Amino acid sequence: MLKGRLGLETARQPHSDRHGLVWLDRGALTVEDGCLRFVAAGSETVEAGDYRIPHQALSMVLLGPGSTVSHDALRILARHNTGLAAIGEGGVRFYTAQPLLPDTSALARRQATAWADPKGGRMKVARRMYALRLGEVLPHRDIAVLRGIEGARVKEIYRQAAERHGIRWQGRRYDRQNPNAADIPNQALNHAASAVEGAAAIAVAATATIPQLGFIHEDSGQSFVLDVADLFRDTITVPCAFKAAKAQEKRPTDPIERLARRTVAERLRRDGVIPAMIDRIKTLFEEETT
Repeated sequence: MLKGRLGLETARQPHSDRHGLVWLDRGALTVEDGCLRFVAAGSETVEAGDYRIPHQALSMVLLGPGSTVSHDALRILARHNTGLAAIGEGGVRFYTAQPLLPDTSALARRQATAWADPKGGRMKVARRMYALRLGEVLPHRDIAVLRGIEGARVKEIYRQAAERHGIRWQGRRYDRQNPNAADIPNQALNHAASAVEGAAAIAVAATATIPQLGFIHEDSGQSFVLDVADLFRDTITVPCAFKAAKAQEKRPTDPIERLARRTVAERLRRDGVIPAMIDRIKTLFEEETT
């Protein structure tokens, strides 16, 4: 690994087909001698230093809090079709991103074709999503039936997670008009879900798929983002939420939103969740969708 070439080693060990990501925060992203330069003040993610960024080998630069970016940096990223996303700490928020111009429109075309297919392509993708979430391919082809089965299993997952963390659980309750009226475990679930949705939005942007075209969710302008986030509900959202709720019992002065967000951020970084989301999106739109 060349000295000062931040992320080069990671970029050469990509997920499935070289969609490399590099995380930057608390520094300035500029251009020097035709190359991207990042001067980092130092954080948990990036050690203080002066780095050259191998933008040609990356799909997207994830720019975290405390950072600035120059016009020249945006220009050179656009020239090389490298995306840049402004994100929250650890990837739990997605604020904005350059339009990513991939080499091929295959993923977006497959998504749009499946979504609009009058012969059931949309249901095929939805069933694949439920299979990924439930661990088995269900025979049912009615979306209401699938939602009912998934809802019953989620209730059991909540109960088990609460029991594992020693949390008193009275069921899922959420008032959109007054979210703070919920008890601490329910508030933690809300905040953890929001954080995972931020990560899913990054993955959708990185794959240049269409956020509005969801297969299980329908009305939201981020329907596909919600679909992708739900694929990680059991493994990321729920465990992180109940872990944060338990931590709040020990530190009652810490806001539950901050605890949930930090807990999710740690998991996103440690387990490579955003790259896993990118791979999952690609799996959904393989040529043969059953």
